Amino acid sequence: MSSPYSGATPAGSSPGYQDPARGSSAQGSSAQGGFPQDPSYGAHSGDMGTPMTADGRPDIEGTSVGQLFGELAKDLSTLMRQEVALAKAEVRAEASKAGKGVGLLVYAGLAGFLTLLFLSNALWWFLENLMDAGLAALIVAVLWGIAAAVGLSMGRKALKQVNPKPERTVDTLQQVPDALKPN
Repeated sequence: MSSPYSGATPAGSSPGYQDPARGSSAQGSSAQGGFPQDPSYGAHSGDMGTPMTADGRPDIEGTSVGQLFGELAKDLSTLMRQEVALAKAEVRAEASKAGKGVGLLVYAGLAGFLTLLFLSNALWWFLENLMDAGLAALIVAVLWGIAAAVGLSMGRKALKQVNPKPERTVDTLQQVPDALKPN
């Protein structure tokens, strides 16, 4: 078996879809061809337990076309369910990262607001002793504007690092057409 998309159930394995949460005895070991078996893929869904020829292709001699199409339909259905599950997991992980980033930005914004509020009042009162109160307030407001611009820049930079595209799902979906072509 050269990839998780080969479509055949290895001879000797239990046929049918197996829930990855329940596990199987083959998980964690190497599958045929030396590829480590990923538990998120589960077992292949074909119910015939198709034996393999010496060159690694399914031995389908004596199998009806209807049975082959039935197994193909089950395999494609399982593949699509697994791809959707993978996409959901990737999007959930990225959303979690984005949520943490936004939460930290809100926390930092609130703490910074309170700190700057009290510091700006202290600076205003200090400057008021040296100059007119209106000019002192203007200086403090300009400093606030500079701080807001820096915070906006840093927040935008942090949010640009979030990748909403499920990369692994896109990569595996690009392999599907090649798996459907005969070798």
